[in-house]
Amino acid sequence: MTLPSGNPLADAALARSLDGDFSSRHAEVDGVRLHYVEGGAGAPLLLLGGWPQTWWQWNKVMPALARRHRVIAVDLRGMGGSAKPEDGYDKRTMARDIRELGRHLGLETYSIVGHDIGAMVAYAHAALFPEATTKIALLDVSHPDEHWSEFRLIPEQDQRVDPVGAADGRPPYLWWFALNQVRDLPERLLEGRTRSLVDWLCERLAADPDSVDEHARQVYAHAYSSADAIRAGNGWYQTFPADIVDERAYGTLSVPILALAGVQGNYAFLRDVLPGKGTDVRVIEVADCGHYIAEEQPQAVIDALGAFLR
Repeated sequence: MTLPSGNPLADAALARSLDGDFSSRHAEVDGVRLHYVEGGAGAPLLLLGGWPQTWWQWNKVMPALARRHRVIAVDLRGMGGSAKPEDGYDKRTMARDIRELGRHLGLETYSIVGHDIGAMVAYAHAALFPEATTKIALLDVSHPDEHWSEFRLIPEQDQRVDPVGAADGRPPYLWWFALNQVRDLPERLLEGRTRSLVDWLCERLAADPDSVDEHARQVYAHAYSSADAIRAGNGWYQTFPADIVDERAYGTLSVPILALAGVQGNYAFLRDVLPGKGTDVRVIEVADCGHYIAEEQPQAVIDALGAFLR
C-alpha cells in the first residue's frame, strides 16, 4: 500500500524529516522500479540496507555523510518503496540492479555501504563490476559462501536461542533463515502482524534495543506488512544456495573492503573469514553493538566510513 506523501511513514515525508536537503525518488532500471533517497554533494556513496528494514535504517548517518558525499540510500528489489517482482532476488541480479541505477544516475564509479542483505549485494557488485566500485563497506554480514551451508537447523547443546547473540563465542541461532526458505506460509502467518517480528528481532539482535526507536519500528512494520513484501523479503533468503555457488566464481576481490561488526554481532565470524576474500580488507569491532550498527552506533559508523572513504 502506497501512503500519501503527508503521512509521517511515507518515504517522501521521511526524506524531508532528515537534516539537509534529501528527496525521495524512483528509477526504472533493469526492468525493475527502484526507490531511493538522495541528498548531499561530493563523491557518490550508495547505502544498501537489509531485512526487515528499509532505506530508513540509514537515517542517523545520512546527514553527516552528505556533507562530503552524494548519498543515495536505496531500497533494494523487493524492499520498501521498490518493486517486488516474482524473481531476481539472487545477489548477482540485485547487484546488476545497483549497477544500472548507477548508470541511470550518471555515475561512473561509486562506493557502496551495505548492511545485512545489502552487504551481500555490495560484495557481489564489487566482484562483478570492479571497474565501477571504488570501495565497499560491509556492516555485520558478508556474502553467502560455503560456510553458510554449515549453519545448523537445530541449536547446539546449551546454545542460547533466546536472546540471540554471539557474545558467548557461538554463532547465533538463525531460525529465521529456515523460516524464510518456506514458500507461501510466512505470508499467511505474518501478513498484518510484522510488528511482532520487528520487535522480536530488535529486542534480541541489538545491544541496546531502544536504539531502534518506536518510529523506526513503525516504518519497518508497515514496509513488511503485506503478503507481497513478506514474499519478496523471503526471496532474498531463498536464493542463498545460488548465491553460494556464485560466490565460488568471484575469486579474490581487489576492491578495498571495510567490515564493521559488534562483538554481539558477527565480528568473530568476519574477522576469521573475510581477510581471505580480498587483497585489502580491514575488519573493525564496534563496541557496545549488536546487528543494527547504523542505528545502534551511528557515530562509530560515521567515523569509520569517514576514515575509510577519505
